[in-house]
Amino acid sequence: MKITKRTFEEDQKLQEFARTPHENKPQFNWGGLVDEGRWNSPHILVGSTGSEEVSFDIAEVANIIGNALTNLLLSREEQDIFSEKNKSFVARISNLVGGRLEEQLVNGESIILSRRDINHLIEKALIEEEAFDVAKSLLFASKIEDGTGGLEDDDDENRLQLRLIRRNGKVVPWNESKIEIAIRKAFLSLELDSEPAVQLARDVTRHILKLGQEFVNIEDVQDLVQEILMRTGFYKVAEAYILYRARRAHDREATSLSVVSQEDENQESMVVVRQANGETYFWDGLDLRKRIEFGIIGLDLCLAPDEIEKELRRSIFADMEEGDLHKTIILNAKALLEKDADFSKFAGRILLTFLYEEVLGWNIVEDGVEALKDFHRRAFKRNLKRCVEIERLSDRLLEYDLDKLAEALDPTADLDFDYLGIQTLYDRYLIVDKTGQEHRRLECPQLFWMRVSMGLFLLGENNREDPIIELYSLYKSRRFCSSTPTLFNSGTLHSQLSSCYLYKVGDDLESIMVRGIAENAFLSKWAGGLGGSWTAVRGTGGYIRGTNGESQGIIPFLKLHNDQLHAVNQGGKRRGSGCAYLETWHNDLFDFLELRRNTGDERRRTHELNIANWIPDLFMKRLEKQEEWTFFRSNEVSDLHEIYGRAFEEKYCEYEAKAESGEIYGEKHPT
Repeated sequence: MKITKRTFEEDQKLQEFARTPHENKPQFNWGGLVDEGRWNSPHILVGSTGSEEVSFDIAEVANIIGNALTNLLLSREEQDIFSEKNKSFVARISNLVGGRLEEQLVNGESIILSRRDINHLIEKALIEEEAFDVAKSLLFASKIEDGTGGLEDDDDENRLQLRLIRRNGKVVPWNESKIEIAIRKAFLSLELDSEPAVQLARDVTRHILKLGQEFVNIEDVQDLVQEILMRTGFYKVAEAYILYRARRAHDREATSLSVVSQEDENQESMVVVRQANGETYFWDGLDLRKRIEFGIIGLDLCLAPDEIEKELRRSIFADMEEGDLHKTIILNAKALLEKDADFSKFAGRILLTFLYEEVLGWNIVEDGVEALKDFHRRAFKRNLKRCVEIERLSDRLLEYDLDKLAEALDPTADLDFDYLGIQTLYDRYLIVDKTGQEHRRLECPQLFWMRVSMGLFLLGENNREDPIIELYSLYKSRRFCSSTPTLFNSGTLHSQLSSCYLYKVGDDLESIMVRGIAENAFLSKWAGGLGGSWTAVRGTGGYIRGTNGESQGIIPFLKLHNDQLHAVNQGGKRRGSGCAYLETWHNDLFDFLELRRNTGDERRRTHELNIANWIPDLFMKRLEKQEEWTFFRSNEVSDLHEIYGRAFEEKYCEYEAKAESGEIYGEKHPT
């Protein structure tokens, strides 16, 4: 089940679907997805207000879950509701609830549950599966259907006499369930278990009752909820609750305002933007101004914010695709580099905001930059699981204390990136989910650094989290950075971390094609850089005993190696990297030195392959004295490649003598 952050407006829409009568919604047989004979037991009884106890029915649980899921998907305007994926989800949660109930049966004794107990069991199972948005949908549905939100212990006479003054001046009976639901929503919005909401709601009621008042104002109740959340240590939940109140207040204020004149001075800055699904909306640039505020943090730029906004709005037109709008803003920010060097960081931050929205489900207008750390924390575990699910990362990463690692994430470190750094990470290094029609990145810079650190300590002993955090701190502060293969592959299913490989090609076709071409292709696939000695391969004109022919030399084989580097370009992430080495006495040296030229026969050019010439001391001595130098075919002087120093000089001179006497091939050239 894909879990995404819900906005305040989406919650309102979800509540509307929860209020819609069942006959006006699509009907699906969710209950038929589960094995009733497996979980139904005469020892598990369910009672409801004003009715007798009945045997537990797992099909009813499946229908409750399915209806909550249906409301959620309808609110998102999704069409394929009764899909195999959703059916599997409902069946899995239902079986999880049945298993929890079976664990409560001891020695054949019966257990009696209320409707509220069933809802709480379902909600707990949903939370365990991280289906927080479905759990929230279940809250809305139970509130509408039960009228009390499942609370059945309102026996306190004083509680029944308590009245609540709403903002519109109406007086309504005290309903503890609404307090509980509001607190649960705050917990679920942070993807936390909402079980404490039951006790917290009761604490609010008890505190109100101690005041000895018959009437209480809604604002006072909400202030008290915040106070109790803070007092009990749920600081993050209190923050989410405060933000929720602020959004509600903003919504009420916007609704109460009279319609402004069509001649609004900002009207001309509003353009119609078309989303990927074909829907359109008016874009007023509010998110752009928020991005600019984030982009200029700590920078002394030559343009004021309003001037920057004007520059970033260039080339924006009506009926523009949303993706094109984002690209235009980024390119315009990049173009400002010519005005001020600090715009490099500014442009990087603009790109970062779009990356955060793609990876974290964060919204710069609704959530603000102050919520970035919390969104990083919440996305860390979720995105890791998704990377494992699509087989991009090893499931061993999930064995760490992910909560501890998530708390160490520091999004403020991203402010030090410039545009080139962010763009390079975005294009090459961050893991991308390519399983769907639209590709989506699952990492932003700080999630990326942490994943690399985790992959490097997979073989560590106990308490691996501390060294992981230490290494992550070095990465995020840019005091240290690993090589590209490590960054590409750390923590993946093929965790190849080495940067460079040295190899030697022997003087036979099998060694050339297997060692020099095929094996190098696999090394290049996993981002390895290649450096190899080709001196042992016989030069042009060398005798081939097996075919009684003559060698074409090393150039055609190096051309193959060059094309292999072009084809296997480090997993499609960057150009292949390779270098061929040749000693100075090899008779193909002149052709070898022309491999990188831009003119001549392209069949004898290697634009992707680097070349290097090994120069012995003896050559430099001959050069100083302006003496001649002799080239040999390597198959006739094979031991020269294995020796150096005085031994090389003695053997080289010995072969020169043989060449002069005609025993072997030799070609003299002035130095």
